[in-house]
Amino acid sequence: MHTLPKSPNGGAEPPGTGLIAVSLPMPLLVVGPGQEIVFVNPAAEQFFDTGAGLLLKQNLSDVLPFDSPLFQLIGQARERNSSAAERDVDVSTPRHGERLADVSVTPLPEPEGTLVVTLQERSLAQRMDRQLMARGAVRSMHGMAAVLAHEIKNPLAGIRGAAQLIEESLGPSEREMTQLIVAESDRIRGLIDRMESFGDNRGFSRHPVNIHEVLDRVRRVAESGFARGVSIQENFDPSLPPVLGDRDQLIQVFLNLVRNAADALPETGGEITLTTGYRPGVKFGAGAGGERISLPLEVTVRDNGSGVPPDILTHIFDPFVTTKARGSGLGLALVAKIIGDHGGVVECDSVPRRTIFRVLLPKAGTEAA
Repeated sequence: MHTLPKSPNGGAEPPGTGLIAVSLPMPLLVVGPGQEIVFVNPAAEQFFDTGAGLLLKQNLSDVLPFDSPLFQLIGQARERNSSAAERDVDVSTPRHGERLADVSVTPLPEPEGTLVVTLQERSLAQRMDRQLMARGAVRSMHGMAAVLAHEIKNPLAGIRGAAQLIEESLGPSEREMTQLIVAESDRIRGLIDRMESFGDNRGFSRHPVNIHEVLDRVRRVAESGFARGVSIQENFDPSLPPVLGDRDQLIQVFLNLVRNAADALPETGGEITLTTGYRPGVKFGAGAGGERISLPLEVTVRDNGSGVPPDILTHIFDPFVTTKARGSGLGLALVAKIIGDHGGVVECDSVPRRTIFRVLLPKAGTEAA
């Protein structure tokens, strides 16, 4: 049985690492076969805001949530006995709030079953890049919606009317094509009506809104309709202050997110989890003049469905991007617009069996952009 020599910070250190591991600017941990932490460098102590003496008495599951995707990555490395790496891994914790990191896991030759885990945290600015792209795409919809409404809806009404006139002169067995023209005209008009909502730049009245009442309404609507039979779990922070916003628009946002989650679930064992929390350290430069707005209220919608394909994940909030065979691709774009109008941000992290839509919002009493 091999043992790891002691490191300068009092923990065990794998052979050959010496001062290199201690000097690395990125967090580095060594975990044993049972996920016990056997070595941490100073950067890891900073990352977890905990001294080595305490970390070395804990299991990795004591410092990260049990459902963290990091454990899946560790499982892959153990199964293949080779390195595994992944970008933008969610390493959020209730204590430290929302965090993403690029993670690599590498097996050590000895002791058997020992792994080196390195973390490279992604900055808040990097995490919000997707949200900025989504806002830019939504802004580009404003002008396009107005043009489409003017240039298409009027002649479309003429086409529909002409088809109805022709239908009057046809026998019942010959009306199939004219009925198809009317139905397709109505479908296109409905699509344009939805797009016009992107061009609505009118301000809206904001009031303190109890987000738990919003989520309760969403859950009841979902369970009585499109998510009947689906397990919807709630993990709420009862002390959460009110959100500054519009209740009806927020209901629309979370109905869209829960509907998407329900559509992605497997036929059996599907589960949706709604979570709220207070993250006082989250700020975003979204205000007029570039001032940093505090967005401490976090709401997440998590599902264990098939996940979002990696090739469209960074464009998931763009108009007309969808994974549904019959989807219009406007639901999530509208979510991004409404949350942006509230001065908040929305982002998505997804791997198979674990997709999270995370919404950050200002609290009542905070001036939103």
